[in-house]
Amino acid sequence: MRAITLGPAGTYSHRAARAVADEIEFTESVTSIVEAVADGTYERGVVPIENSIEGSVTESLDALAEYEVAVTQEIVTPIRHALLAQGPDFSVVASHSQALAQCRTYLETEYPDVSLEAVASTARGVERAREDPTVAGIGHPDNAGGELQILAEDIQDRSSNATRFLVVAPQSERSEAGGKSSIVVYPNANYPGLLLELLEAFAERDINLSRIESRPSGNRLGDYLFHIDFEAGLYEERTAEALAAVEEIAAKGWVRTLGSYDSRHVV
Repeated sequence: MRAITLGPAGTYSHRAARAVADEIEFTESVTSIVEAVADGTYERGVVPIENSIEGSVTESLDALAEYEVAVTQEIVTPIRHALLAQGPDFSVVASHSQALAQCRTYLETEYPDVSLEAVASTARGVERAREDPTVAGIGHPDNAGGELQILAEDIQDRSSNATRFLVVAPQSERSEAGGKSSIVVYPNANYPGLLLELLEAFAERDINLSRIESRPSGNRLGDYLFHIDFEAGLYEERTAEALAAVEEIAAKGWVRTLGSYDSRHVV
């Protein structure tokens, strides 16, 4: 099976993707991952969707709303950030913007005078550090070696730091089996109580929502769509009833059912 994820090799996305496929290729855009799966170029894509510290990855949310794909699995991996450099003297720390944010307290305390440079991925920052002795990278400790030393380990602000990834597949592979499901709802409406109605469709059927997030629809200012994750499978009667209620509420818009899936933890 061929999968595509955020590169280069050595990213946390790469670590998650190795649990899905043996043959992995890389890109530097989440949108291009979802698009490549939607058009059939790749059998699977692995995209970061949420971090326990920094929250949702908005590019992933927007791509899932734009392209017709299925979600077949959730992968959760702990994030262990290390400071990697050729030596203790550097003037720049380069890493993904989320990694920089996740290590904000450490960097402000230990290296208040260095410049922070946001790059496409943690692995790209490590590459910069490998090429330039004035640059340090933030990445998994396993990315050290050769000329790169581990100057400090577990520098993330919270030890509970973890990232949730979604495995996307062609829409034809959407499954109704699994303990968790995801949908995207575009009501194409705005009136008092709209969000309450959406929530009640699940609450009245004893379905727990694990995440709900609004994103601009892109159609007009103040117009939103909703990403909803809930703890029930599409095969369940209560889920079918809830979705029927949601589709009625969004009759002027649309509902995209991404599928049901189970979670997997990858260290």
